[in-house]
Amino acid sequence: MTAPQEQTSSHPSLISTTPPSDSLVSRRKVIGTLGVATVALCSSTGTAGAMWKWGGMNDVPVVKVKTIPSDSRFGKVAAPSKNVGGFPEEWVRLQGRNLKDYTNYLNSLKLRNISAQDVIAAHAKERGSVWNTLPPREWWTRMGYTLRVIDRVSSEMRTPVKEIVSAYRTPAYNARCGGAKRQSWHQANVAVDVQFDTSARNVTYAARSLRDRGLFKGGVGSYSSFTHIDTRGKNVNW
Repeated sequence: MTAPQEQTSSHPSLISTTPPSDSLVSRRKVIGTLGVATVALCSSTGTAGAMWKWGGMNDVPVVKVKTIPSDSRFGKVAAPSKNVGGFPEEWVRLQGRNLKDYTNYLNSLKLRNISAQDVIAAHAKERGSVWNTLPPREWWTRMGYTLRVIDRVSSEMRTPVKEIVSAYRTPAYNARCGGAKRQSWHQANVAVDVQFDTSARNVTYAARSLRDRGLFKGGVGSYSSFTHIDTRGKNVNW
């Protein structure tokens, strides 16, 4: 099963995902108005080397994320650096040119409170003999929506991000993560586990409040030390 092809709009606040089917293209038109970004994600998602399907989805979910206007009252909590480094040499070698290109993509998002280093560090991890990797190139723009949500949570709480604990996971790496579901949304590159310099309960409340106000559609999961946030296109709590 092939992954959807993604395209980036010339509009700085809009990234669209084009589904693989021409019929879906005709049914799903991406509309950007007043900072609203709409993206169609593939319902049956295949990761390189993985043969499994998302369950219970017969159509393409539509993810909506409202971006912050440039003149917003929300300022930077911590200015993110554009520099990256300090990753294990073996992991860096396995990523090849993708590391530089993904860094450039993350910097292009112009996030106020999250650096490329924060995001990439979540991928440069090993469990047992299995390295995690950067996401497939054709899925890169999916993560932009979730990162914008987290960026907004940080601005609204006026609290810096402490750590991106987990972002994209390969199926092999996901299988090594204790408690991770086989069909985890991390494998679709739309989910992030994040810690802030405040209690996870406060982060969960802030994320759900923003979602209830229409910032995004997705899942918010509360854990003792971190909060799961994803932009799957359907509101789910746990």
